[in-house]
Amino acid sequence: MNVHEQIPEAQAQTSARFYEALDVTASFDVLTEPSHYKPVPNDWFVGTADIVNSTGEIANGRYKTVNMVGAAVISAIANAIGSNTFPYVFGGDGASFALHVSQREIAERTLADLRRWASEKFDIELRAAIAPAPDIRQAGVDVRVARFAASSGADYAMFAGGGLAWVDEQMKAGHMMVGLSDPGAEPDLTGLSCRWTNVQAEQGEIISLVVLPTSGASERDFADIAQRVVQAIGGLNRAGHPVPVNGPRVGWSSPGLNLEAHSLRGRMPVWLFKCSLFFKTLFSWTLFKTDLNVGSFDPVHYKRMLSANADYRKFDDGLKMTLDCDPKTRAKIEAILSEAETRGKIRYGLFAQSEAMVTCFVPSAMEDDHVHFIDGAAGGYAQAAAQLKT
Repeated sequence: MNVHEQIPEAQAQTSARFYEALDVTASFDVLTEPSHYKPVPNDWFVGTADIVNSTGEIANGRYKTVNMVGAAVISAIANAIGSNTFPYVFGGDGASFALHVSQREIAERTLADLRRWASEKFDIELRAAIAPAPDIRQAGVDVRVARFAASSGADYAMFAGGGLAWVDEQMKAGHMMVGLSDPGAEPDLTGLSCRWTNVQAEQGEIISLVVLPTSGASERDFADIAQRVVQAIGGLNRAGHPVPVNGPRVGWSSPGLNLEAHSLRGRMPVWLFKCSLFFKTLFSWTLFKTDLNVGSFDPVHYKRMLSANADYRKFDDGLKMTLDCDPKTRAKIEAILSEAETRGKIRYGLFAQSEAMVTCFVPSAMEDDHVHFIDGAAGGYAQAAAQLKT
């Protein structure tokens, strides 16, 4: 008898709505405190996926492809379950999420489809794993979640407890792996796009930061260090938000258009889908360039919500940020982290570049719940994470 069958129906229904029932906070600062995170119920599971040798792919100039495949994990799962109200986190070269056990079969099938799709469309090896919450807790770690409102339209999950990191380690060791679907399988990636041009740094440079606790750090230790970093970036304009208030500069992203065509064409010939996408993109570009309203669609409002909804900072068993940062603040951040690293409390990686990149998941352009994943445009989180291995 599985975990789901052992739980009374009413209790299972309450458990399935766990994430929807969580309080939502609009203050990122308070999320440094462990007390704001609630454990997922025991009849939940964690899924994760990432690209094998993402740093090598980036070295070959495929950083936009890496981000597209990473964000595809979230869009595919959201489309498969019919909702984007579930806890997930984007990691640059992959993503993690948590769901109720009733959705495990569809999640596993979707991950298997994603692995096949990434291999056939981009010659990228995407690995994936699934772990039930009881297995994670038996390993001495936990999965706890909080909800952060980036704006009135979108909120993101934050994770603590070490569970995501443990599942990631298990996956990289070859455990709990999800297999490959049959050749030709494709996930539903409706709403996934990466047409925006990159965003130039305005305060100095775009830094991608990954900070992880060591085994010698308590939750209190890491919370105090994270709080000091968050306070340090408070002196930056808009706390280092890399996307301007009125959205990215309107331009034409040929690499993004090509990626989208290869990702979403299904069985349609790529040239035909690309032609269709070209005219749709031209129409959208005209609207955003002229700020012309069409029906109920307001391009000015959309661009402002794009900026407001941008996912440029997160907690996922660590602290990750993509910031528009000046030299003085960077030096302050590095001083805090170097001191903490010397004390054996953290490991960190920091990678600097001149631009940030936006990858979008837009279920509907008429609603305000579209989400936008931000990463450094020259490798970002994957490059920063690679420094943790040295």
